[in-house]
Amino acid sequence: MAARGLRTRRSGADYWPGFVDALATLLLVVIFVLSVFIVAQFYLSEALSGRDEALRDLNRRASELAELLALEKAESRELGSEVVQLSAALQDKTAQFDRLNQTLAQADQDLAARKTQIAELDDALASARQRADMEAEISASARAEIALLNQQIVALRGQLARIESALQLAEAADQKNKIVIAELSSRLNQALAAKVEELAGYRSEFFGRLRQVLGALPGIQVSGDRFIFQSEILFATGAAEIGPDGQQELRKVARALLSVAEKIPEDIQWILRVDGHTDAVPINNLRFKSNWELSAARAISVVKFLTAEGVPSERLAAAGFGEFQPLDTGEDEIARRRNRRIELKLTDR
Repeated sequence: MAARGLRTRRSGADYWPGFVDALATLLLVVIFVLSVFIVAQFYLSEALSGRDEALRDLNRRASELAELLALEKAESRELGSEVVQLSAALQDKTAQFDRLNQTLAQADQDLAARKTQIAELDDALASARQRADMEAEISASARAEIALLNQQIVALRGQLARIESALQLAEAADQKNKIVIAELSSRLNQALAAKVEELAGYRSEFFGRLRQVLGALPGIQVSGDRFIFQSEILFATGAAEIGPDGQQELRKVARALLSVAEKIPEDIQWILRVDGHTDAVPINNLRFKSNWELSAARAISVVKFLTAEGVPSERLAAAGFGEFQPLDTGEDEIARRRNRRIELKLTDR
């Protein structure tokens, strides 16, 4: 019995090492599979994050291109108004040309009529002379008729000479006016281009100084001919009062603007336009009933602060655009933060 019990215990103990080896092998396989899954998940996450970053970069570039396009359209509208004024001046000169051409046409008609009369009188004189040659005896009435015809021919030739002289003078005046209009148009175009280029130079200097005084402060950027402040730098959420940090940055803007304004000639009618923008989230509190009112109030607050810092009031303009001119059409918090902004633009009236 003792030997049988010993054999039973030994036979039971022989299964245990194999069972342990099987469990260890299974555990190693599970660990290996988990390792492979983790590595694959890591590389997959890296690939997806790279694609997301590229997509965000493409969205940002598209937004910048849209801003440049809007800028070009605004400048085109401004230049269009000036071209309309020049066109009006040219139309006045064109009207003068039309009247002069009508006078010349009437003179040509008179000249043609006079030439017809002269031709008729020449024919009559030739006929009279033929009759005089055929008749042996010319009566006193025929002589008088011939003399009268000769006088009329001389008078008509004098009128013809005067008409031709008037035509020559009119043609000379017409040519002179054409030259004057061409020179006037050229000077106007040159003056317009010079003023636009001169203002662009002062705009570049102003933005260059703003870059220097504001440095690489987060939330401030230059886009085309606009200097953009994120609203969080200047205002609290849903408010239009400029905070202490915002006042400090706007003082730098005022100093830079005043230093550049001293160099701008008086005949350049420049202004600094302050544009307020919000995101698309509706606002409705006791003070502001819409995003439009909030954006306008913020722009006016900036204009008042710059006026208090010494910038002439006639050189400032405030505009509120609400949520209708977004930089980013996305609906996440990053897009909304980009759209909440104050833009400064140095332009002409």
